[in-house]
Amino acid sequence: MSIRYLHAMIRTDKPEESHTFYTEGLGLVQTRRHDSEKGKFSLIYYATAPGEPEVELTHNWDDRTYTGGDQFGHLAYEVDNIYQVCEKLQSIGVTILRPPRDGHMAFVKDPNNISIELLQKGEPLEQAEPWASMENTGSW
Repeated sequence: MSIRYLHAMIRTDKPEESHTFYTEGLGLVQTRRHDSEKGKFSLIYYATAPGEPEVELTHNWDDRTYTGGDQFGHLAYEVDNIYQVCEKLQSIGVTILRPPRDGHMAFVKDPNNISIELLQKGEPLEQAEPWASMENTGSW
């Protein structure tokens, strides 16, 4: 039996905010997009690089609103420097819910209220401010 991971799908009613979060905030690239006039929806795909597993954002064009995001656990991304990524996310208005106090792990939420876990590649970074003394905010 052969199996290959393809993508995770998240429904969004905030495609522009989500695009900024995934591209400017996390540094992913939009790998493809399909807009269906007949079906009145868009499928927008992001990955760390072309050919890598993707996150699919599904945007239905009606006035549907999605709440909670708790039906889904979280997406996890390994990063080269967790402090730099958290700083970059803050610069575009993202709240760091679980700061990387340990130099290893942080949590944020995307504009659709989906939890994103950030993990430091390799060994944890040395503890540093402002992260070391930053409190948790909200839930993740």
